[in-house]
Amino acid sequence: MKLKPIVAAVAVVASFSSFAETQLTVVNFGGANGNAQKKAYFEPYEKSSGNKVVGVEYNGEQAKIKAMVEAKKVSWDVVEVESPDVTRGCDEGLFEKLDYSKIGNKADFAPAAIHECGIGTFVWSTVMAYNADKLKTAPTTWADFWDIKKFPGKRAMRKGARYNVEFALMADGVAVQDVYKVLMTKEGAERAFKKLTELKPNIQWWEAGAQPPQFLVAGDVVMTTAYNGRIDAAQREGKNLQITWTGGIYDLDFWVIPKGTPNKDAALKYISLASSADAQAEYAKNISYGPTNTKALAKLDAKVLGKLPTSAANAKTALQFNVTFWADQGEALEKRFAAWAAQ
Repeated sequence: MKLKPIVAAVAVVASFSSFAETQLTVVNFGGANGNAQKKAYFEPYEKSSGNKVVGVEYNGEQAKIKAMVEAKKVSWDVVEVESPDVTRGCDEGLFEKLDYSKIGNKADFAPAAIHECGIGTFVWSTVMAYNADKLKTAPTTWADFWDIKKFPGKRAMRKGARYNVEFALMADGVAVQDVYKVLMTKEGAERAFKKLTELKPNIQWWEAGAQPPQFLVAGDVVMTTAYNGRIDAAQREGKNLQITWTGGIYDLDFWVIPKGTPNKDAALKYISLASSADAQAEYAKNISYGPTNTKALAKLDAKVLGKLPTSAANAKTALQFNVTFWADQGEALEKRFAAWAAQ
């Protein structure tokens, strides 16, 4: 008689473990990016593995991952994070170290995509965008973005120091390759804020990625900074929004595995599929973010390639987001920005 409860308990545990194997929780930033991932990654993974993918949307809150890892109750298996968070989370011991032998050949990826705790999954860009139905002359530089006489009206910018201080220096005549050199100095930061102050009366702030295209369509602003994928999504809906690629800031998003997930093997299989050339090419067809697997580019036609941040023409004048600089000085700049914005 005593054995029965144990046998029953074993049966329950067995059914739980098989349930755990069939459900993988993948966390991303939602929107057009989430939809593209569903088509390119979720569906093929479900088909090939027999496992179910549960998609969760978040806004990049590292605190949620930290709380799970510290409580040893990890319910997220694969998470998309922004570049500054890969290194920070890795240093804090929040992510598993990746076994690349189970993912793919490191040589197939852009060097910036390789990290001990994460693998870059796409390249995206913060760019200047405008509504071509309302603005007949296209702005071509960040100096144009600041030129209220030539282009009267409001501008929208993301509320924060990140990207804006770089754009301000470019508008003030700093060459792309010198932006971070200048910004690292006290005088450079001073110069950036002085330039932002010039534009301040004409700025409408945005906080969510969906807002810039909405502002442009409504005619609230004449131009805006925006994520290139959001403008691409609006174009697919028939909106005549256009991108000026000059001085865009490109960056990567990464896949990480929170430390202590019970589904680590399944998570690695998912990341392996999502890092393959075929899957990344499919993703890029659904949203204009550039593949990190360089072999994916050969699978894309000229029209798709022309809209990617990684295309030769678009990348020519681009600035790579400097993760190290923002890890060192970001906190101080964001505090300064908050005080400046509140004045």
